[in-house]
Amino acid sequence: MEDSERSHEEWFGEAVRVAHAALCARARCGAVIVKDGMLIGEGYNAPPRDDVSARRCGDVYDRSRKPKYDLTCCLHAEWRAIIDALSKGNPLAGATLYYVRLDQAGERKPSSAPFCTVCSRLALDVGITTFALWHETGIVCYETGDYNDRSYAYHRADTPLA
Repeated sequence: MEDSERSHEEWFGEAVRVAHAALCARARCGAVIVKDGMLIGEGYNAPPRDDVSARRCGDVYDRSRKPKYDLTCCLHAEWRAIIDALSKGNPLAGATLYYVRLDQAGERKPSSAPFCTVCSRLALDVGITTFALWHETGIVCYETGDYNDRSYAYHRADTPLA
């Protein structure tokens, strides 16, 4: 079953709903995984086991030693969505992952360029086919291999940041 633009918007709405449960003090993110028109996994960013006493969100890190994708103490929403789907016995091959981040007012904000190589590698490993982001220009559905390539390019020293 191929997703239509309207269904993409609905799935992003589900990711927003999930993001409202995020427990990270720095960013509120949500992700849902959809396969054959059904939601099979969801996740939000939060410390392990939702234990807010484990937060390290106020810590300042040396970016030369701790990369951008790992500047948080929380599990990424994408990781939790994948874990959720797998824990329910849902195969992920051919699925689409929808990711959102909320602003301070709790509204969906535009996504940046793909940059998290951990999320891209994990999505590739479990067989997720598509990684969907909502940019300022609209919804972009990246083939997961392309998302991975773009994430690595983001961090290359010889690649200008857009």
